[in-house]
Amino acid sequence: MTGADTPPLRFARTSDGVTIGYQMFGRGPVLVWMPSLSNIVAQWRIPAIRAAYRALSRELTVVLYDGRGTGSSDRRVDPDNLGVDAHLRDLRAVLGDAGIDRASLLGYYHATATAIAFAARDPARVQRLVLFGGAPRMREAMLPAQTRALLSLIDQDWDLFADAAAAAWLGWDTGSSNRWTADAFRTATTAPVAKAWFAAAQDIDVTGDLPQVRAPALVLHRQGQQQIPVEVARRLTAALPDARLVELPGSTPTLFLEDPAADLRLVTDFVTSGRVSRTGSGPLTPREREVLRLLPDGDSNAELARRLGIAVHTVERHLASIYRKIGARGRADAVAYALRGVTDFRHPP
Repeated sequence: MTGADTPPLRFARTSDGVTIGYQMFGRGPVLVWMPSLSNIVAQWRIPAIRAAYRALSRELTVVLYDGRGTGSSDRRVDPDNLGVDAHLRDLRAVLGDAGIDRASLLGYYHATATAIAFAARDPARVQRLVLFGGAPRMREAMLPAQTRALLSLIDQDWDLFADAAAAAWLGWDTGSSNRWTADAFRTATTAPVAKAWFAAAQDIDVTGDLPQVRAPALVLHRQGQQQIPVEVARRLTAALPDARLVELPGSTPTLFLEDPAADLRLVTDFVTSGRVSRTGSGPLTPREREVLRLLPDGDSNAELARRLGIAVHTVERHLASIYRKIGARGRADAVAYALRGVTDFRHPP
């Protein structure tokens, strides 16, 4: 992909003197896709990400930026100044330089906490929140054993870390997408800065900001067992004053890859109108009906799996499909739905 195919880079200056590279393209309401370790120029080379950017830009003005120490932004950063306040300065610099008074925020992984903090502390500037893959207490998003193993590779072998992170964290296959994604990771920053980023993330905790968030929030979850547990997303949803959780089908821990059309419609509809669109349709399968009828018994997913003689991940897949089809926000909604004795599971009552 040539430079002519991507939006031009712009540069903003933070209040503490850091240069932040960003792009702005599309039309319509503004959605700021906030970064973790990023390289927005390299990310345009990933076919699925490029397609997502273009699809979002048909109805939204999309803003991408690289956080301090990464991508096209200033690489010379203070490793002791990578907490949430520093990330807030990056966001404010981009919004100010772009002349954006109010926007919706897509907090993706590391940026989830920053999005929450900004919405709480600058409520007039946030229209809506879309949150995926993170937690207000970032340590919770970094607890899985697989994540700890990957982080240990940063010091040992930076190239191996990039390859492993592309496959395990973002679920890319072994084809060209994986190569481009690994390259985006590899060129996003250096091993010392990445180590400092993740060390700082261990101490990020914005749980105290949650009650002050006034913007409607859409919390999305699609994770395998080795990734962030769904309970983290459920606690986040419950703690926000106006939030809805959608548990997406599949196990790939990313958006816009496993079912890109549904993910894009979900995000675009919410940002443009606040509406949470149905991401699935049609009646429940016989097995899904069986799972739904057992939910009021209070069994865990593991207990349901034993009762039905299937794997736990299969139960999780059925539950995600059930939630999607009946329009449930999560397990509690599905239990209430089942207790109402509905026999036609084609549409929610």
